[in-house]
Amino acid sequence: MSALSDVVRYTDEYLRVASCGDWDNALNGLQVENSGRVNKIGAAVDASSRTFAAAAELDVDLLIVHHGLFWQGLQPVTAGFYRQLRLLFERDIALYSAHLPLDVHSAVGNNAQLAAALGFEETEPFLQTKGQPIGVKTRVSIGREELHARLEQSLGGPVQMLAFGPAETQSVGVVTGGAGGEIYTVAREGIDTFITGEAPHWAGVAAEELGMNLFLGGHYATETFGVKALASHLAQRFELRWEFIAAPTGL
Repeated sequence: MSALSDVVRYTDEYLRVASCGDWDNALNGLQVENSGRVNKIGAAVDASSRTFAAAAELDVDLLIVHHGLFWQGLQPVTAGFYRQLRLLFERDIALYSAHLPLDVHSAVGNNAQLAAALGFEETEPFLQTKGQPIGVKTRVSIGREELHARLEQSLGGPVQMLAFGPAETQSVGVVTGGAGGEIYTVAREGIDTFITGEAPHWAGVAAEELGMNLFLGGHYATETFGVKALASHLAQRFELRWEFIAAPTGL
């Protein structure tokens, strides 16, 4: 058992929450506290009734998510939002959210973890957003089909490939989540193969015009890595149990 305050203080510092820019409604850090103790950590991509109910069944008392409760901004505590809060309060579950701080982290971040899963040994940060580079890029020569296969294995599901770039890559950029709309900015970095979660329709047209390979692995699937890695790290640091709560959206 650990004190919630100790786990939160360490996590805030480890992820550099205070200095990491983000959208206002991300509200990084502790979003809901519990009675003050942590025995088991849960990790999930999204804050939702589904993940909260699963956390309760698994006796989780600290749930770490990538997408927190307040993306909709100011809202009344009714309907789904009321149900979510009631679940957390009744089962004494604390909620910690980390959005861009978890994307950009060099060790447990979504991008670093996905790049490592793909076998990319040397990466560097790129794609400035909210005052910091949020993705990673690497110089690597790998067959497009081989990369596609590695992605599907790493993500555990189908990956859409828009094969408009070179059959043998030279420069690969990785930005998990919904970064497909950044394709022109990515191209200006000299990237010929762009891996992300999802993209708007026009990004597919842009990929063809730019002569780029675009891989879309799913917003959810590409962002399971960070919460798992962070929960594992905290469990080791504080000698706690942890468990991943899968709740895919299909997107």
